[in-house]
Amino acid sequence: MLAVHIEGGRVDVREVPRPARPPGFALIRLLAAGICNTDLELRRGYYGFSGTPGHEFVGEVEEADHTKLVGRRVVGEINLACGDCDWCRAGLGRHCPHRTVLGIAGHPGAFSEYLTLPEGNLHIVPEPISTERATFTEPVAAACEILDQVAIPQGGEVAVLGDGKLGLLAAQVLLAHGARVHIYGRHAAKLTIAGSCGAATFANGSLPVSRYYWVVEATGALEGLGAAIRMARPRGTVVMKSTVHGEVPLDTAPAIVNEITLVGSRCGRFEPALDLLSGGRLRVEEMISDRFPLAEAARAFERAAAGGVLKVLLDAA
Repeated sequence: MLAVHIEGGRVDVREVPRPARPPGFALIRLLAAGICNTDLELRRGYYGFSGTPGHEFVGEVEEADHTKLVGRRVVGEINLACGDCDWCRAGLGRHCPHRTVLGIAGHPGAFSEYLTLPEGNLHIVPEPISTERATFTEPVAAACEILDQVAIPQGGEVAVLGDGKLGLLAAQVLLAHGARVHIYGRHAAKLTIAGSCGAATFANGSLPVSRYYWVVEATGALEGLGAAIRMARPRGTVVMKSTVHGEVPLDTAPAIVNEITLVGSRCGRFEPALDLLSGGRLRVEEMISDRFPLAEAARAFERAAAGGVLKVLLDAA
């Protein structure tokens, strides 16, 4: 089978054996997958990664212990927890110290014709959701995690800093929740997606200071966190969504003096994400900039890294 391989900053496509299916796992044939900022950071050296990346995917189950899964389209949660440690027993499997992570740490990713995941990680994609729409499940779940972590009331004014893929999804999820969203970015064309959903958009202007009780930082840039902290009111909350390769320089004084709460935010629950995607409240198709066959993954990564580009999909066929 074909599988993407990243090593030393290079993206190659290799012929590798089809993975064996351990008990309790499903063998999944890839239908489509999305390249996200984390994949681009892995190519740059994040986590010292080498191997097959990819964690935003839709596939069809070919083999499973539970036959109800066979032949169904599925998406999958990316953390493979041990299930036995104190953290897992406390419901913190996403943070299990023994976990592997699909396409990121210790488990080959979804940018391959076949992959395996524990059956307990899988969610069947409802029929009304198209395959291309379902590729957004994992990042939409990450956006939904904001609302599981922070109590933002309906009508609350929230700033989203960053007009990339996750920033636009966070803005749309917050709008669906009933928040008033102000999104700041550098690309007017990207911002129109959030604007068409009801967000107030601000392109290339100066950022306000001490304006918002809630700020979501999703720039993917080293300077993003410092900017988000400056935008927060005293005793406000900054939700940190960016994963950046390298150390982030940060003047901590504004956070300390203004008693800002910093919330790290990563993966989220798939159930609310699938509900939102089923309901049609998110305009994700407009975020697809390009598509490539899996065999042209190197070109796809170059396209995904280009300025102004949003989601690039890899198709198995």
